[in-house]
Parts: sequence; C-alpha cells; structure tokens
Amino acid sequence: MDRNGGPGVDIAGDVREGLPLDESSVDCIASVHFLQEVPLDDLVPTLQELRRVLKPGGTIRLVLPDLDKGIRAYLDKDVEHFLVPDEDARSLGGKFIFHMLWYGHSRVLFTYDFIEELLLKAGFSRVERCACGETASAISEILELDNRENESLFVEAVK
Repeated sequence: MDRNGGPGVDIAGDVREGLPLDESSVDCIASVHFLQEVPLDDLVPTLQELRRVLKPGGTIRLVLPDLDKGIRAYLDKDVEHFLVPDEDARSLGGKFIFHMLWYGHSRVLFTYDFIEELLLKAGFSRVERCACGETASAISEILELDNRENESLFVEAVK
C-alpha cells in the first residue's frame, strides 16, 4: 500500500481513512519511512488502524528515521551521514535539519522510547528494537523492505 499508486502498489490510499482490508486479515505489516509523514495527532489512530488488520499475534515492523542517530552524527560532525547536497545546505546544522525533516515531508521525529510509547498506546505489545535485516518474529518476509540502515530505527511490535 502507498498513498500514491505505482508499480508494486496493490492498494493506493491514506491509512488514516481506513484500510480496505478485513479486521485480523494480515499476518504482518512492514512500514518503511512512512510514519514520519503522519501528523502527530494522527499517529496513534494510524497505528490502531494498522493493528486492526493484523491477525492476533501478527507483527508490525516499522522502519523510521532515527533522531538519535541524526543527533549523534551532528555532534560527531559526521557530514557524510546527511544525504543533503551542498546546494541545498552547506552548514552541518542545515544538513541536519534538511535530512531529519526530509525537505519538509517529515512531520514527526522518532526515538525508540517515543515509538514504543505510541505502539503501546495503540494496543500493541512486545515492542522490540531490531537491527536491519534481523527480526524478532518468525516471518522472514517482513525484512524484504529493510533499507536505509545508517539513518533508520527498526522496531517491531505484536498485536
């Protein structure tokens, strides 16, 4: 699913308007760099809608921009961490802001404890931080979309 249609997209739409899927109908959900575009007030309802379509015991895997990694790179003056060309921002601070807010597309920044709090509020359990390419679930396919390891936070939770 994607807000915009395109190759590889089976369902085009906005999760906040409800998924055209039955309750408890999917084994797992993998979301890669999507949740940061959802307005802050809509985060828990969005996670609740994702939880609604998961089967009992199903797993959600979130790949999110990691604020802690961004801060660490900024403090370490690691300009290479930020994927922002000099024509957009020359200063380290500018690159940090452009990168973390991704040119204004990101509305929310994430740390592990914050996404854990949101997932628990949405009714999930067993929230775990994972590494890129590693899952706490028995579903290996949940890793197929993993990417952006250097800048991402990988989290799983269970319905």
